[in-house]
Amino acid sequence: MSRTSTRDLTQGNPMKLILGFAAPLLFGFLFQQFYSFVDTAIVGKYLGAAKLAAVGDTGSINFLVLGFCQGACAGFAIPIAQAFGAKDEHEMRRCVAASVYLSAFLSILMAILTSLLCPVMLRAMNTPEEIIADSVAYIRIIFMGIPVTILYNMASGILRSLGDSKTPVFFLILASLVNVVLDLFFIIYVKMDVAGAAVATLISQLVSGVGCILVMVRRFPMLRLSSEERRPDPALMKSLLLTGLPMGLQYSITAIGSVIVQWSVNGLGVDAVAAIAAASKLSMFFACVFDALSTTMATYAGQNMGARKVDRIDHGLRDAAIIGTIYCIAAFLVILLLGPSLLGLFINRYTDPEVMRMATTFIRMNGAFYIPLLFVNILRLSIQGMGYTKIAMIAGVFEMVARTLVAVLLVPVLGFTGACLANPAAWIMADLFLVPCYIRVIRAVRMRLHVPGRARTAKEAARAHTFSRRLAWQHGRNFRHAARH
Repeated sequence: MSRTSTRDLTQGNPMKLILGFAAPLLFGFLFQQFYSFVDTAIVGKYLGAAKLAAVGDTGSINFLVLGFCQGACAGFAIPIAQAFGAKDEHEMRRCVAASVYLSAFLSILMAILTSLLCPVMLRAMNTPEEIIADSVAYIRIIFMGIPVTILYNMASGILRSLGDSKTPVFFLILASLVNVVLDLFFIIYVKMDVAGAAVATLISQLVSGVGCILVMVRRFPMLRLSSEERRPDPALMKSLLLTGLPMGLQYSITAIGSVIVQWSVNGLGVDAVAAIAAASKLSMFFACVFDALSTTMATYAGQNMGARKVDRIDHGLRDAAIIGTIYCIAAFLVILLLGPSLLGLFINRYTDPEVMRMATTFIRMNGAFYIPLLFVNILRLSIQGMGYTKIAMIAGVFEMVARTLVAVLLVPVLGFTGACLANPAAWIMADLFLVPCYIRVIRAVRMRLHVPGRARTAKEAARAHTFSRRLAWQHGRNFRHAARH
């Protein structure tokens, strides 16, 4: 079978491989944020701060629902990457078929439930009455289009598992350009208001999803399934659910904390909601590097886990940390110097000076803690790539607890400044769990796979043995498959 379009991350210099794999991903994430910028900029400039607040207010439940779907699709792709790394193409194709069936079922179920329940969710978030109608109009269309969102995430996840990070990026760029044109058309010329931004987003995602599927069919002969491989396998689908659902829940659990923070911010007024909406959009642009590195580490760790090359995972994580730390310092300097100017893309500083002041405070306080955010991303996705999605999910619980405590205890006392501390507190809390957990996971995997490592004392060996047994029980079928290869 031809592998000309794939990339084997189990051989070669880790830093070069990580940079080479992450670069197109970063380009794609930047374009993704670009068309997200366009949504926000057009809404803010042409429809006003109240409409911007209405769209921004949906961000946390958007993350709650779509994050679950995206996380589940990423989880379904992990066994595919492990099978590819183990050079087991038959098992890889079986996993692809199972992930398609699960994604289709999940997309229909989530679209029905969330489109019906979105008004209830927004009211539970204490959404200001003057913007709730626009918020419902926007997010209901987004939720009805969940099958389109899952289509792209499923297809791009499969392609990245095979080492192809360029094809999803190409279609993401195309979708970004389509989204820009449609935003201008629906909002400015058709006068569809905030609903126009939602429709433009869904059409552009459909373009990217269909494009990835066409490439998979035409350029990846190894993905052509036999009748036996296409047959639904309940046991395999259960195994993929055990990998995918914890990753989806991790995103949702993290988002619950964001929803609670949004609830507390909603009580501060429309200006505060608009400020965080604009600042969050800019912050997401700076976070594209973290997204690219973390997505790279998921595929990198998955392939090397399948190939039983545990030391390469450790080496790759260190290289990713070096790359990311250099970026964090540079990004914070840019935010300090140019933050207000960049926020001017979304906020008119002359008509909304208080919104600009609050947004600048938010972006600077968050930028000061980008290094903890970096480690949350690369550690969690490395652990997930090795197949331990339940462990990584617990980090989401730590983030949720931290954001909840800030929302309940600090926002009522410090006001908007307290809301600015929610993300840094969540990132630090997650790192306090992930750093020691990653060290223990690597040690336990080495022992389980009989990979030599640093000489340990008897006490350390006993602890590692106990932990490795717990991990093996949690990892179940996927771990045993990787160990056999």
